[in-house]
Amino acid sequence: MKTASLTAKAAEAATGTGSAAAFARFVVCGGGVTLAASAVLVPASAAMPFAVANALVTVVSTVVTTELHARVSFRSAERGWRPHLKSALTVLASFLVTTAAMLGLHAWAAHPGVLAEQATYLGACGLAGIGRFAVLRLLVFARPQAAKAPRPAAQPELGRGGVAMAA
Repeated sequence: MKTASLTAKAAEAATGTGSAAAFARFVVCGGGVTLAASAVLVPASAAMPFAVANALVTVVSTVVTTELHARVSFRSAERGWRPHLKSALTVLASFLVTTAAMLGLHAWAAHPGVLAEQATYLGACGLAGIGRFAVLRLLVFARPQAAKAPRPAAQPELGRGGVAMAA
């Protein structure tokens, strides 16, 4: 049994389907989109209320990252709007975490600088991202159990030369 588990882990490492490989791809895809979203959020929040700007940026960046995560991070065959709808709660959670962090920053410091806003927003996105990874990996893009389980090794056929009698 231990050998089958080691074989499955070796296969995951070789094919890049394990949790560590998926998390690395998740960080690269999600981190890239988050940096772009952060660059858009600060100027957008100058033109409209922060909560509105954050809602727009969160929705657009989540749609983009969900598609990237489906195709790249988790290598899911599922396409279309279904994975986006299934991951919709992560949008709400990310929005609440980032909005609470930014509103908390502005309550603590009346006029924080752009660097403080960026650090706060990116930190909140990092925390939300870890939760998002867990939800997407375990619930949204989870592979069926049959695909996860290693196939049993082929048993050699029992022939005339393979039978021995004990005395």
